[in-house]
Amino acid sequence: MSAPQSVPGHRDGAAPARRTVLRSAAALAGAVGAGSALAACSPQSASGGGSPATPAGPVDLGAAADVPVGGAKLYREEKLVVSCPAEGQYRAFSARCTHAGCVLDKIVKGEGNCPCHGSRFDVATGKVLSGPATEPLPAVPVKMENGRLVAG
Repeated sequence: MSAPQSVPGHRDGAAPARRTVLRSAAALAGAVGAGSALAACSPQSASGGGSPATPAGPVDLGAAADVPVGGAKLYREEKLVVSCPAEGQYRAFSARCTHAGCVLDKIVKGEGNCPCHGSRFDVATGKVLSGPATEPLPAVPVKMENGRLVAG
């Protein structure tokens, strides 16, 4: 017969109490859960595998008339937001939040909203209006060609 093995932190080589084992398991599960939550908050995971914030090539956004003068339009699928400060003038920005890479979900009174953590951006300038984001939305080149907007 082999001698009982000593377990550090326990008297007389006794096995750890059930409560100690359960506490350790709960602590480990909490640490894993926290790590997953932090990973979900990273730009790499939230942006769909680290795809770029701005388009790599030209993207046809459709009719320029779809963006109202003095307003903006969100192109969620293309992950872009375009504003029209004056007739024939267009400014485009990435619609990916600079905090965690989530795509803006709506524009209300000139403010783009990030649904993940509540950051808000001025869609005419890309400027952060409220955090947790601290960096403005990246500008994207945009031009009008034959009445259509082309970004990238």
